[in-house]
Amino acid sequence: MIEIFKQYLKEKTQLSDEQFDKLRPFLAMRELKKNTIIIRQGDTFSKMIFVTKGLLRSYTVDGKDKQHVVDFAPEQYWIGDQNSFKLNKPSAVFIEAVEDSVIVLMDKDFYETAGKIAPGYNAFMVSALLTRLSLMQRRINMLLAATAEERYLEFMELFPNVMSRVPLWMVATHLGMTAESLSRVRKELTRKKTLNAG
Repeated sequence: MIEIFKQYLKEKTQLSDEQFDKLRPFLAMRELKKNTIIIRQGDTFSKMIFVTKGLLRSYTVDGKDKQHVVDFAPEQYWIGDQNSFKLNKPSAVFIEAVEDSVIVLMDKDFYETAGKIAPGYNAFMVSALLTRLSLMQRRINMLLAATAEERYLEFMELFPNVMSRVPLWMVATHLGMTAESLSRVRKELTRKKTLNAG
């Protein structure tokens, strides 16, 4: 599975085989069973995660023990808690394997070394961070101002293969609505599609 990550980096940063060999000591592979919690809210976790196989989610738990899904990470997605990774602060989220998964873990040494030996790596990281920031701003705007239908359609655009892999309530909490509301939205969209097809 490390080959998947290697290929990903080569495509994104033009990393050579020799450069990757120098980075390999800073990487750790882990196989996770479904429902394994990798990070607990309040723990410090100074690594970032790349998903090579499976699906992870990050979520918070409020004072009423209700879960709120912050993010999903299917194959070839990154996930982690930036404050914990960068600043050694307690994680604000739990991160859990939604399916049996294989992940690559990397610490700060990986990032520092990659930036020194691979010229394209820093540009890739800046681009990735800006893309992530843009998506976060878009999500906040959607949660604040968009209709339930608009939020659902946005989710399907960003995560087209996640809906069929997780329980409906997880997607609903990610979208800031109840499972019942999401079910109604989906039924209404199906009805509109049927009318338009006829």
